[in-house]
Amino acid sequence: MEIYLVFVDAIKNSNKFWSAKVENNNLIVEWGRVGYKFQTKTHSLMSNQEAVLKYRNLVAEKMMKGYRRSQPQIDSNCDIYEIEKAIQLLDILRPCVTERKFNDIYVNALNQYLKIVPTPLGMQIDYHRVYRTVADIDYQRELLDSLLATPAPQAAAVAAGHAPEATAETAVVSLKTISKNFWRHL
Repeated sequence: MEIYLVFVDAIKNSNKFWSAKVENNNLIVEWGRVGYKFQTKTHSLMSNQEAVLKYRNLVAEKMMKGYRRSQPQIDSNCDIYEIEKAIQLLDILRPCVTERKFNDIYVNALNQYLKIVPTPLGMQIDYHRVYRTVADIDYQRELLDSLLATPAPQAAAVAAGHAPEATAETAVVSLKTISKNFWRHL
């Protein structure tokens, strides 16, 4: 039993994750800012049932605070709906960046996108600078499009920051890994 949650609010400089996993009688919880060193706490309980109950209570508490289910990285094993939703959000962000209109529509789409594609944005989020150019959005769109075209069973991981070498296997683009280099200008 395992879950990964994110809470994003670009206006309030919030970009954090919380994850939990039950292993036997232990509940292992990790939390922190997306892309940064995280904290870990292990709850040792008397039984697996107690660990599951504590897990469910903590998950419910986080969800009531506004956390949303996500994944630590997005790759071709992710639900196609999530990838398509992220592409739709980029389509909303694109004209905002083109016209330099960082209004509520932009901020809401950015927050939703970051909930689907957890992205390290630094310690201080400047939502005006997350996407500096349309080319930045187009690059993210290409990565997402490549995930839709990649058959999951044949996928191989791509090293961060460079194009995949020619291999017999189809590559998976992990936005979590690539985005660390992509977002380094912040």
